[in-house]
Amino acid sequence: MSHELKYPFGNVTIHDNYVIAVMNEGITVTPELNDVLEDISEQFFTNKNFVYITHRINSYAVDPNIYFRTSKIQNLVGFAVVTGKKIVIDNTELESVFLTKPFKAFSKLDDAIIWANALCK
Repeated sequence: MSHELKYPFGNVTIHDNYVIAVMNEGITVTPELNDVLEDISEQFFTNKNFVYITHRINSYAVDPNIYFRTSKIQNLVGFAVVTGKKIVIDNTELESVFLTKPFKAFSKLDDAIIWANALCK
């Protein structure tokens, strides 16, 4: 299963065990955008675990308060950040403090996908 959703803030691709989000350049990810993730959880992953993968191709800001709501999505079993930039990987350490789910940074998308599939087994 692969299904692409387009939003004003970016694109989300749905797969069997995970979603991959690519946010638009310059946006700020706020807690209000978490409504979209909650809707995706309900629509595509009813009674099924999944992992959220954010592929940080573009530069954008994240309000860490979003993770308090993200942590409440019961069937979300992991959160991955994919980036090739060391400074972004360093920033994810701060972000991980706000999330109560497994949180991991990767430099390659394929590695994040392997991790996501393993978490969902």
